[in-house]
Amino acid sequence: MPSLPILYTFRRCPYAIRARLAIQVAGIAVEKREVVLKDKPSHLLAISPKGTVPVLLLPNGQVLEQSLDIMHWALTQHDPQGWLAHGNTLDAQQLLDTNDGPFKRLLDAYKYPERHPQRTATQYRDEAVATLLAPLDARLQQHPQLLGDQVHLVDMALLPFVRQFAQVDAAWFAQAPLPALRHWLQTHVHSPLFEQVMQKPAIT
Repeated sequence: MPSLPILYTFRRCPYAIRARLAIQVAGIAVEKREVVLKDKPSHLLAISPKGTVPVLLLPNGQVLEQSLDIMHWALTQHDPQGWLAHGNTLDAQQLLDTNDGPFKRLLDAYKYPERHPQRTATQYRDEAVATLLAPLDARLQQHPQLLGDQVHLVDMALLPFVRQFAQVDAAWFAQAPLPALRHWLQTHVHSPLFEQVMQKPAIT
C-alpha cells in the first residue's frame, strides 16, 4: 500500500477541481497523478473500473470514487476554515443536487450543442441560468457566500461548474444579469487556494 493517498485527477475536470480544493484547504499531502483521458492508467482502471476522475486511493486500500466523498473525507480529517460548519446542510444538499443533476446536464448541452441538437445553445444556456445561476445570484445579493457570510463546502463544490459555464461564452457571461455571481466567481478563482490547485502538473 502507498504511504500517501494517491489522487487520480485531471486538471480541468470540475469534479477533480472540487476534490483538490478540499484536499488543499485541509492541508493533506497526496500523490497526484494527472490522467491522460485518452490513455487511462491500468492502475486507475483496476481500482476504479468506471475510469473517471477524481479517484482517491487511501493507504489502507479504501477507494473513494466520488468527488463529494473525497471532499467530505478531506474535511473530516481537518477543516481549518469550517467548510462543513458554515451553513444549513439541507440547503447545501439541495444546491448540490441541482448542480450535479439538471444544471450539469444543461451545462454539457450548452458547451457541446452539436451533441444535443434538439435545442439551441442559447436555449440550453437560458435554462441553465434559470435552473441554478439566477437563484445563486439572488442568494449572493444577500450575502457574500452561497449559504451566508462564510465559505461552505457547497461554494467550493459549485465553483468549478460555474467557472466552466462562464468560459463557454466569456463575452456573454461578462455582461449577463448575474453581477453578484460574477463577483463571487472572480473572487474565488483569483484566490491563492484556487490558483494553487490549478497549477499545471510538472512534466516528468
